Amino acid sequence: MAEQDTQRRITAPDSPGSGRSRTARAVALARLLHYECNHLLQLYRERETFLADHTPDEGRIVSLSHDAEEPSAEQQVQLLHQALRQCLGLIQCVILKEEEEWGKMEGDYETMKNSVRLRLEYLLRTTKDLVEMGGVTLEVTPDHQCNEETDGSGGVFGLKMWTYRVLLELIHWADRAAQTLHVLHIEREGTEEI
Repeated sequence: MAEQDTQRRITAPDSPGSGRSRTARAVALARLLHYECNHLLQLYRERETFLADHTPDEGRIVSLSHDAEEPSAEQQVQLLHQALRQCLGLIQCVILKEEEEWGKMEGDYETMKNSVRLRLEYLLRTTKDLVEMGGVTLEVTPDHQCNEETDGSGGVFGLKMWTYRVLLELIHWADRAAQTLHVLHIEREGTEEI
């Protein structure tokens, strides 16, 4: 029941009269994406029971480089936007590779996978609107070509492990998005309240 209340609060419509600021809506959207990414991983683990015995031990798939000095909140959101573009490319690649391997499928996992992709696209548009200024133009297209071998091991097992790594990456960056956007919200609105 408490989880449903939290979910309802996060997904409440953002009507113009809702009184929520753009940054507050962005934080809520990132939190919803994080929730959905965790749910997607849970569905994947239920489908792929062998994962209980395997843990990917490699580092981040998505990495960012930035100047040594501490970036401002806006610059942090711009860096985050770059990471989210890479994440969008990764989830689209997962969708493509799984369809190539198993064909078009239906079910909760497939539905949630598409929901995460759409939510990620929306978050990209939202972050673009929040920090695009001063000659900086942000793209919302995926930043991933989907032409790499999945973990180099190939085959169905390699695809499944690579998909697992991608889902973990999505959770990481959705969480970072919520944290980074919350910092921007505090800076712009002067309050932690969302």
